[in-house]
This record gives sequence, structure tokens and C-alpha cells, in this order.
Amino acid sequence: MTKGKKLGIAVVAACSLLLTAGMVSGAKFITIATGGTGGAYFPIGAGLADIINKNLSGFNASAEVTAASKVNCINVNDGKSDLGFVLGDTLAYAYKGEAIGGFKTPLTKLRVVANIYPNTIQIVARKDSGITKLSDLKGKKVSVGAPGSGTEINARQIFAAAGMSYKDFGRTDYLSFSESADQMKNRAIDVTLMSSGLPNPGIMDIATSQEIVLIPIGAEVVKKLHQEHPFFIPAVIPKGTYKGQTADVPSVAIPNFLITRSDIDDQTIYDITKAMFTHLPRLVQAHKAARDIRLSDAAKGSPVPLDPGAERYYREMKVLK
Repeated sequence: MTKGKKLGIAVVAACSLLLTAGMVSGAKFITIATGGTGGAYFPIGAGLADIINKNLSGFNASAEVTAASKVNCINVNDGKSDLGFVLGDTLAYAYKGEAIGGFKTPLTKLRVVANIYPNTIQIVARKDSGITKLSDLKGKKVSVGAPGSGTEINARQIFAAAGMSYKDFGRTDYLSFSESADQMKNRAIDVTLMSSGLPNPGIMDIATSQEIVLIPIGAEVVKKLHQEHPFFIPAVIPKGTYKGQTADVPSVAIPNFLITRSDIDDQTIYDITKAMFTHLPRLVQAHKAARDIRLSDAAKGSPVPLDPGAERYYREMKVLK
């Protein structure tokens, strides 16, 4: 090969590298704050990232594992994440800066992209623990969720409505979904409370190694919860959701929201919202909880302002007038 040909090849290669670098540097990076790997947030977030990357040009989206709702509100508001999944009550606390949610100042940059699916409270006990009702938790080893998570805040509210507190337990552990599943399988704890879409992968994992019991949240507790915290709504864990579950189990649920930040341009959120609802089957493929994501409900019940880009899409689709 002559020196001229070698030089030509080198120039072409260098140009290709520069072009590739330019394309990467010009990409619009989108980080999606989710939750632990044992819940529904992470797989649905990964599915959303896949939708964005495959259907929107110039984007590079990725899902990140986080401690869920509270952290996601903070990270999205502060610009560390661009989108995030959060529980509705935690979102309301964050926007108002309420101490009950662990927020010192209002996070006023938060905006809602969509009301997605409800999180159902699932209180799961090992069958050999003898626990069949909430009052049986007294003196037992209980996991209430990761520290400061939306799940842990909900746990305190639910037990208070049932006339209980953490002081009633033999031991209170603050564990993520995956950590709780491991500790249940190892019989290191007796019961775990998880707030997620149905079914929860961690609970499915527990049920493969031992018999479980889903603890009902009775009508009186549900009524008191709704009176004190209107975001709680009655729910049912349908029979057959988990191995060995032969009957429906009454519980409560809280809506989840996909959020963003006010300084992200409206066109970006419009494009992402449209892509998500156009390709919903991809999210259902990621996790069955996404079956409850409906365009007709997407603009409902938000405790914070709707993002203008998402609002434009909903008006085009006639779900907002």
C-alpha cells in the first residue's frame, strides 16, 4: 500500500471518529430515575428508555436505580435526573415542602408528565409465622421499606390508622424490596410491606421458596386512611396474583406519576409523552403493572402542575379540553 493510500485511509478514519463524536456530543441525554430492581419502577423505566431510544432521533435515554419516590423528586427538581417515577403522596409533600415527607423546602420545579398506574400496598407474611391480620404483627420482625422511601412513609400511615406504630414490632427493618425478599427467604424477618404495581417481582420470588400469606387491610382501616390521607383509595389484590393466593385480598392503593422539571423544553416532553402512549405495549412487556396505564387517566389527579408539553399532547388526543 502506498503512502498516499495510507494517508487517505487515515484521514477517512479520523473524519469518521470526529463525526461519531459529534453525534454523541449532540445527543440529548435523558436520565430516568426509577427505584430498586425488585419493584415495577425500574423495569418500566428501562422500557421507557428503550421506547425513547428506538423511536426518537437524537436521544440517549437510560434508567437509573434509585431509592425511589423521595430521592426521585429531589433529583428531578435539582437537575440530576430528567424524568422520574414517584408516588402521588410523596410528590404532593415534595411540591409543598412538607416535613411529613422529609422535605425541608418546596420543590417547585416539579411537573407531571402522566398519571400512570396505582401502587398497591402489599403486606406479606411467611405462612409459618402465624400472621393472618394486622394486629398479629405485634412483636414480629417487620420490614417497612427503604429509609425515607414512599413505601416507608405509607407504612407509618397505614399502621397508625390501624392503631399501631413501629414500637409494637419486635424489630423494624428499613429494607429495599430486593433486600426484603432476601431476608424473607432467609427467614430473618417475618413480614414485609411493599408498595408497588401488581405483581411485585420480589414477592413472586419469595413465593417460589416458601408459602406466603397476604395480610388484608380491612374496610375500617381503609376508611380512616382515606379520611386522613385522601390519596389512599380502596384496592384489591386479585386472587392468583401470587403463588398459593386463593382469594382476593382487600388493600389500598396510591397513584403513581411520571414527573419532569419545568426547565426541560416543552417539545422534548411532548415527544416523550407521545412516544410512550404510542408504544404502551412495550411498557406492558417490561412489567404487568403497565397494563393499568391509560391515556384517558393520564392528566387526572395531579398534585402539581401538568407539564406544558404533556398537556399539548393530551389536548391533541382530546383527553383534555
